[in-house]
Amino acid sequence: TAAVTIANFALDPGTLTIKEGTTVTWTNTDSVVHTVTSDTGLFDSGDLAQGATFSYTFTTAGTYVYHCLPHHAKMEGTIIVTK
Repeated sequence: TAAVTIANFALDPGTLTIKEGTTVTWTNTDSVVHTVTSDTGLFDSGDLAQGATFSYTFTTAGTYVYHCLPHHAKMEGTIIVTK
């Protein structure tokens, strides 16, 4: 498994490289609602309140760009999946 922290209107790490079959868990530590939303519609966490988590397992190699719907201009991330 791998983790991304949502804090201070940022994603940490902003770019994450993982192997196929890895589950990524995002945790929102901000006091405002954020989302984890794939640019291609592959996954969408819905609203994540403070302390909430969302997990997704990446089964196919590729580059997956995602964003926070309410804060798209500031919050974009990338998951790079390798074989």
